[in-house]
Amino acid sequence: MIAATLLAAIAGGKVATRLGYPAVLGELLGGIALGPPLLGLLRPSEPVAVLGEFGVLVMMMLIGMHIDPSRLKAVSGGGLAAALGGFIVPAMVGFALMVAVGRTVPEGIFTGLAMGVTSLATKSRLLVELKILDTRIAYVLMAAALISDVMVLVAFSAVLGSEGADQELWVFAVTTGLAAVAFALTAFLLGRFVIPKAVARIPDKPDAALVYAVLLAGGVLFGWLGELAGFHAILGSFVFGLVVSERALGARLSREVRRRLETLSLSTLAPLFFVSAGYKVTLGIFRTDPWLVVGVIAIASVGKVAGTAAFYRASGRGWREGLVIGAGMNGRGAVEIIVAELALEAGLIDTTVFSMLVVMAIVTTASVPVLLTRGVAWLEERNELERTGTRRKILVAGAHPLARVVARLMRPRGPVVLIDTNRVNVAEAVHEGLEAVHGNVLDELSLRGAGVDEAAIFIAATSNAEVNLLAARRARDLGVPEVDVILAVDQADELAHLLDDVRVEILQGPDTPSWDAAIRSGLAREITFELDNPPVDGRRPAWHDGRFLPLISGRGATRRLATRIDELKPGDTIVGLGRDTFGFGADGRPVMEEAG
Repeated sequence: MIAATLLAAIAGGKVATRLGYPAVLGELLGGIALGPPLLGLLRPSEPVAVLGEFGVLVMMMLIGMHIDPSRLKAVSGGGLAAALGGFIVPAMVGFALMVAVGRTVPEGIFTGLAMGVTSLATKSRLLVELKILDTRIAYVLMAAALISDVMVLVAFSAVLGSEGADQELWVFAVTTGLAAVAFALTAFLLGRFVIPKAVARIPDKPDAALVYAVLLAGGVLFGWLGELAGFHAILGSFVFGLVVSERALGARLSREVRRRLETLSLSTLAPLFFVSAGYKVTLGIFRTDPWLVVGVIAIASVGKVAGTAAFYRASGRGWREGLVIGAGMNGRGAVEIIVAELALEAGLIDTTVFSMLVVMAIVTTASVPVLLTRGVAWLEERNELERTGTRRKILVAGAHPLARVVARLMRPRGPVVLIDTNRVNVAEAVHEGLEAVHGNVLDELSLRGAGVDEAAIFIAATSNAEVNLLAARRARDLGVPEVDVILAVDQADELAHLLDDVRVEILQGPDTPSWDAAIRSGLAREITFELDNPPVDGRRPAWHDGRFLPLISGRGATRRLATRIDELKPGDTIVGLGRDTFGFGADGRPVMEEAG
């Protein structure tokens, strides 16, 4: 049964991610389709449940490890406002709805809490794909998701604990508050002093496998401490992940340990939990309570978006930015399913309410990629997508002629630094007024010396395709939000397997040595033009034959490598290189020809 459930989880997750949605949606739908709700091919089992719960415990620790609270200070005010609005409004309205239709107070409370959840892990991946990790809305979204999820987990754990408490409510509140303070203080001291000093005392490089095992034990221990403090184990494991930061472990060790934890939780055990959650859904709600299902989804969505926008605008920001942030916070995902599942196990909600919450999670989470993508495009069109000052550098791997052209063209976006092992190329770049350093793009120390920790964009532009791909992987591992790779067309297909698990944008087309020679000999010139027609609907740019190389699209702060030619729109600015043999019209624009 374990193997069959895991296969269902893998298949469902793969289908969902291929369609651009979080894997958790596919895992839930796999449980619904193959489990008791529909086909009945899979059944609940105790071993699957135990492994799934352990996987969720590890997953919550992993989510905490991916968060660096210190990076959220710059937008803590806006993040707090968005979190409060996105939590309070849907939670209150959801509670009122459930009580109004005759449901119990605990059911109303847990429905409201589920509506207040924001999916942090889902959002992180989408922000990377949209290349907006260096924008204010991205930092506000991350801060708001962190704050709202902590509020939900604390409230959920407190309410769950109060159900079995014998003392008066005020006594329980005081003791729980004191326990929370003690718990938080213990976590702070551990993360700030104990772990860094323990790692520093190890004479040799610590073994990742040993640290991995110790952290697993620590996550379980903190889960148990969380239970003792009156909270649920998932909150304790989450807090432990927060304190086990990259600063405590070091970048290399933290990265290796996170990969092992991801394999154990996200790829193996946690999916068992979500498939099993699908088993408990009853599809009869669409027959018995269809309007209540619609009402829960509508109130959850409208309450989240409107509440976030209203509170966020009160913090001094624009209403359009608030709406986009609210749309991004609308996804519930994994944490909401965990809360609902635990409430069901505790007998505080029935299968009908649980099924409604699962359907709400599926619908709202599926809406986020569409709404956030359109919202970001809307802000970009109005020039209201504000970049933060935390990451502004553009790091270009390579300092040969083509790389230097890319660096010059990207200057309006931010300060550019080139890094190359060839000292002649570095010297030529410096002579041309560019900032360049000598170093190996595959070496972490060289990258950090060039400023990778402050880089918003990394462009792998060396003349070696494999080096470009490996450098892109390294840059992504070091946390660069936007990673681009320059490859020849044939190389992109041949070497794509090197980036199977790393999301980057690839500019296909340039034969780098050929363009370097053309630049050096003066046979290539820079060309800027606005696109009259997109390269679709039977027309394509004449650069398909290699005589024109599009490098940059967009203007000013929105400039980026022209990796998405098929998505260009009329009016978009294209900057690139053209050879003398390239054809231009009377207006100086590249000739457009009918597709053959």
